[in-house]
Amino acid sequence: MRTWAAAAGVATMCAGLCAGCAGLPPKQKPAALAAVVPLEGLEAPAGGDWPAQDWWKRYQDPTLDRLIELAVGSSPTLATAHARYDSARQSVRIAGAAAGVRVDASADAERQRLSDNGMFPPRLLGFNWFNQYDLGLQASYTFDWWGKQRAAVEAAVDQAHAAQADRSAAALMLASSIADTYFGWQADQARIDLASMRARVVQDEGAIAAARVKADLDPADDTNRSDLALASAREQIAALEGSAKLRIVAVAGLVGRSIAELPALQAKPLPALSVNLPDEVKIDLISRRPDITASRWRVEAAEENLQSARAEFFPDVTINALAGLSSIDVGKLLEYGSRVPQASAAIHLPVFDAGRLKARYGASQAAIDSAVASYQDTLVSAARDVATQASTRAQLAAERTQRTIQVEAARQLRSSAAARVREGIADPRSELQATESWIEQRDALLQIDAAALSADIALQRALGGGYQSPQQLGAYRPTATTTTP
Repeated sequence: MRTWAAAAGVATMCAGLCAGCAGLPPKQKPAALAAVVPLEGLEAPAGGDWPAQDWWKRYQDPTLDRLIELAVGSSPTLATAHARYDSARQSVRIAGAAAGVRVDASADAERQRLSDNGMFPPRLLGFNWFNQYDLGLQASYTFDWWGKQRAAVEAAVDQAHAAQADRSAAALMLASSIADTYFGWQADQARIDLASMRARVVQDEGAIAAARVKADLDPADDTNRSDLALASAREQIAALEGSAKLRIVAVAGLVGRSIAELPALQAKPLPALSVNLPDEVKIDLISRRPDITASRWRVEAAEENLQSARAEFFPDVTINALAGLSSIDVGKLLEYGSRVPQASAAIHLPVFDAGRLKARYGASQAAIDSAVASYQDTLVSAARDVATQASTRAQLAAERTQRTIQVEAARQLRSSAAARVREGIADPRSELQATESWIEQRDALLQIDAAALSADIALQRALGGGYQSPQQLGAYRPTATTTTP
């Protein structure tokens, strides 16, 4: 009879298990991601090297090196990214702890009064109040046969890897912003010198105009035009000086220090560099941009979360064991007769949960779609960054060639005008006008050089700034859609 009852119980449990797993969703295939950055058709010279980790040292400026060194140690932006990474690492520890054996120790002391109208009347026991002392050590373990906990741990690890890549992306953005702002200040200083030189030339022209007006050789309007030109030149100086001050404020904010704590800034010539794109940039860029790496890790984390959500449709098997002592006399608590050992096993299977498991599984699928879309958007943004900066540098190089010709032509005109003035066959105003034109051409050339340097810094950032993914990512098929069997 007992055999039949046991068999019936086992059959009932198996039927319940089958009924509970009836709504199990099919296993989903891995997400398929694009394996190359869409840079087809970009006409840019190749054969260059990838940026080094300390790529800013290629500009050979100790002041810039010091600014970035200070920023790494004190920037609030970088500190925030580092805090997110530390939080992700702790999440890995939390997920790993949930998958292990749990052991709890407990000790209780209780004093209680028996009810006069309870199951055990005090008149039969001979007392109303009694003490209860318990001491126990309980252990429990849930078997991870379906990989739910393992997938949760892997998802947490992938998120930590993504946070680590985000930290590298934040450091790269910080360093490039400091370099761009610092060299912007250098360009402002050089342009201030040119603007001051132009103001002196305009002032000399005004003095000649005033003398000619006083001698009744020219109309009085020439004096007004000279005043207008001088005011315009001084306005440009004021604008450039204001821009330089704002850039110092920006550098201090990026570094995370006060202006007084910054190293002394000295005006220097802008560095001139020309670097080709690396070979196979559309393939290797995927592992050299921290934002792309972070996006790929988030796709893997979303897939692990989906596996964990699917595993919840399967039953959980848990074993519990208790080694305890219990006594109403504290003096006998540690005696052998006070032992109350206990062992149990439990199977938990969700049969009806109002669609909670399916909703979570659906949300996990949607998270994968979102992560894949974010990855594709990051690839497109990376391609746009590289193409934009490479094209900008090529355009500026062509403009610089023509502007250099104009600067040289303006210099020759200035030399010719100066020679005529020395020979006494020309008015000094011709030399001043030629000098002013030469200064304007030099200022335009300086702006092109500053823009080219800014594009070079942006290209170093677009190429990943020397980053290389330290983790091995899974292999993806060259498509961009998720599929369900």
